[in-house]
Amino acid sequence: MDDVAAPGRDGGLLPGHQACPGALLDGTLHNLRASAVAVDEDGLIVAVNSAALSLLGRDASELVGQDFHDLLHRDRHGHPMPRTRCRIRKALLTGDTRHGDAEWFAHGDGTLLQLSWLVTPYTPGSVATGALALLYEPQPDVSHSDGGHCAPLTELDRLALLAETTTQLTSTLDVDEALHRLAALTVPRLADWAVFDVLTERDEVRRVLVMEHKDGVLIERDDLQGPMPPVPAESPMPLSRALRGASSSLAGPATYQGPPDSGIAVEQQRLFTATGMHSAVIAPIRGLRDVLGALTLGRAQRHDAFTPADLPLLEDLTRRAGLALDNARLYQRQRKVAETMQRYLLPQLPVLPGLEMTARYVPAPDASSVGGDWYDAFALAGPAHALAIGDVVGHDLDAAAGMAQIRNMLRAFAWSHPEAAPSAVVTQLDDAVIHIAEAPMATMILATLTRDDDALWHLRWTNAGHPPPLLITHDGQTRYLDEAHGILLGTGANRTRSDAVTVLPPRATLLLYTDGLVESPHHSIDHGLDRLSRHAASLAHRPLDSFCDQLLDHVRPHDNDDDVAMIALRTPLPRP
Repeated sequence: MDDVAAPGRDGGLLPGHQACPGALLDGTLHNLRASAVAVDEDGLIVAVNSAALSLLGRDASELVGQDFHDLLHRDRHGHPMPRTRCRIRKALLTGDTRHGDAEWFAHGDGTLLQLSWLVTPYTPGSVATGALALLYEPQPDVSHSDGGHCAPLTELDRLALLAETTTQLTSTLDVDEALHRLAALTVPRLADWAVFDVLTERDEVRRVLVMEHKDGVLIERDDLQGPMPPVPAESPMPLSRALRGASSSLAGPATYQGPPDSGIAVEQQRLFTATGMHSAVIAPIRGLRDVLGALTLGRAQRHDAFTPADLPLLEDLTRRAGLALDNARLYQRQRKVAETMQRYLLPQLPVLPGLEMTARYVPAPDASSVGGDWYDAFALAGPAHALAIGDVVGHDLDAAAGMAQIRNMLRAFAWSHPEAAPSAVVTQLDDAVIHIAEAPMATMILATLTRDDDALWHLRWTNAGHPPPLLITHDGQTRYLDEAHGILLGTGANRTRSDAVTVLPPRATLLLYTDGLVESPHHSIDHGLDRLSRHAASLAHRPLDSFCDQLLDHVRPHDNDDDVAMIALRTPLPRP
């Protein structure tokens, strides 16, 4: 490729650098009045327009070919910003559209500039890829210090707001969190009040969030939230139309001054009176198929009224909100189905004379994970009982369905062969998982519990890739039962499985658990197992229910996003 010149101080060209295609330098980039910097896919500057050169106080020869982040981005003390904390660099390298407010950049004279920025993907040619960074001075705080008047948003401000809205709303699957984020993005930037009315799945209306900006703080007004009357079919009033999916519109106190035509109109009269709003815009929040609700932005402290020119921006915001709420509702619906299925599949524990038994299941703390953890306990033919615990790979509805398949097949195989060793049952189950079940892979422990002539309880078990059971004596001694450990289910490897046998001492506690109790992304599994052992020893004297609850409170890592299943039993006092 021939050398193409890079821009000089006036946007001209310097020899010796390869720049973007001429269409970028001679067209779009130089036509922008905003300060613009073009970078390639590695974050290296390839072109700068004259507005950016002036803003940064630099020549193009100082910029072109340099890493945008390393050369320009600073913290508030003037030190280079670590790459791991740089949102600009992440946006440049991932191709996302993002923006930031009031961050620090190095000026050519050695001083610091506080600038806002917007980065968006840019493809100047058929092959080249990169991004365009727009730099601009932060807007003054909309704090009404000018008597309630605020400067209108520039086109760049609007683009930055929409980019930030997309980033904020697509990073959560919680409806309530999404609405709070949108309120914080729009108040006080656009209005003093944000009101969200949401249609439930039964077409009932709830005013789920009312936020006020007062004395520089966002305040949630619980007194203005709650159930709303039904949506009237023919009402021409702005909120009623928006909840039916009609276009956005302006509103004010005069809009609802006449005789109300519906219960919603009565609530709107109350809203305008309580908030003191003199101007409002109301827009529908539409999902892919249905209307999900409406957003009202109102001005009370700000003296300037909304105009029709404000409606397109509001519609762009609610369009993004609708897609985010649609995704959140779909996810929460799927999660509810999975949790319900999981809850009903987890069994009632059998009653064994003289033996205490309890179990726990705790869903993942993060709403993005529904796991396949399970436990089971059931009687076999004769005096024996089976104990099982397992974990299906995955964190979704498929994992919960796979858990149900494995648990049901295990019960069938164990019941039909009560004399078989646990290893034989698990071997048969492993073969079925590969050829029948839809679960990809799984770990589990299967044990049988019997009481022999010596009046002691005997445990026989096999382990398919699962964390080992923990045995705790009444005086606080602990031992992991790490014998009979084999590979997990579903690998297709034909390996012989073994069994192990141990006697459970009187008043001892046996704990079976899943990896969510001990695994942490920041510590080794050995650290988690040691932590469990120490806490279990200190709780050996506790009642069994308290024992399990305390382990969940003190052992489960706070940074673990997995669910937890556990089953514990305690042997009785020795017979006199």
